[in-house]
Amino acid sequence: MIIPVNFKKATDESYEILIERGVLSKVGEMINLKRRVLVVTDSGVPAEYAQTVAAQCGSPYLLCIEQGEGSKSLDTFGRLLSVMLDASFTRRDCVVAVGGGVVGDISGFAASVYMRGIDFYNIPTTLLSQIDSSVGGKTAVNLSGVKNPVGSFYQPKKVMIDPDVLQTLDQRQFSSGLVEAIKMALTSDAQLFELIEQSENIRCDVDEVIARALTVKRNVVESDPKETGLRRVLNFGHTVGHAIEAYSNGTLYHGECVALGMLPMCAEEVRERLDRVLKKYNLPTEMTMSSEQLLPFMLHDKKAQSDGIVAVLTDHVGSFRFENMRAKDICALMDRVKD
Repeated sequence: MIIPVNFKKATDESYEILIERGVLSKVGEMINLKRRVLVVTDSGVPAEYAQTVAAQCGSPYLLCIEQGEGSKSLDTFGRLLSVMLDASFTRRDCVVAVGGGVVGDISGFAASVYMRGIDFYNIPTTLLSQIDSSVGGKTAVNLSGVKNPVGSFYQPKKVMIDPDVLQTLDQRQFSSGLVEAIKMALTSDAQLFELIEQSENIRCDVDEVIARALTVKRNVVESDPKETGLRRVLNFGHTVGHAIEAYSNGTLYHGECVALGMLPMCAEEVRERLDRVLKKYNLPTEMTMSSEQLLPFMLHDKKAQSDGIVAVLTDHVGSFRFENMRAKDICALMDRVKD
């Protein structure tokens, strides 16, 4: 299946999302790898995935970074740039990310600034990155304990998704990734939410889940590539979720944090359905930290403006609304859910 991403402005480059089982072994048929290629992966990704891609390259440079958010740093970013510089990469060469969101974010950021921009291709290997971070052109690194404050908008030349690689994901990682599909379903696709809600075997339904979730995200980023309006809907659950993620310091996965972050932003009827779905997939539904503990992290969130935060709220499954809120108002919603 091919999902095209077409931007209205000529300055925004369009590309394709390819969803195909077994595509990992055919990447060289899809894109030009007969050049210098920096293949970036991490220690949590099965080594054979990046090796399969590197074997199809004319001049591969394989870099494995340490697994986890700690690698999404300026130091690691500098390592990627140094490898390319030392290998005399030119503007005609490229970067290929083979991994999850951390690998995709930092690889895309490096590609966006090396020689003022070289080709970047994303091969996401986690459900979270396949559904969300691989598409839309957001690249970034973390800084001083804050998530993603330094980065750029830089579209990939192509995204290649192989659902077969999800077989190596454990159930906790799989469920964490599923949260991003739940997020997009709650705001924009009631039928997708029903599919996830009623599925008897979500791994058997995952191809359709990926395609429907990406269709939602494609429609949003086409309309708003630089997050000046509609694209903010993709932040549903992330204001509280990012605060929980920073506070938990790695003990909770990103999707688990977003799951908790969505609950306060839902109307009661929606929250009841969401609570049941989260429990179905063994995702957390109760915060162990207080709103007061999370408040400082929300105040430093990059979505916060001087006049407040544009929050995304869901009153009915498949719909959303924006509301400008102060961080303290969001804390009040969290306290109401806990009570």
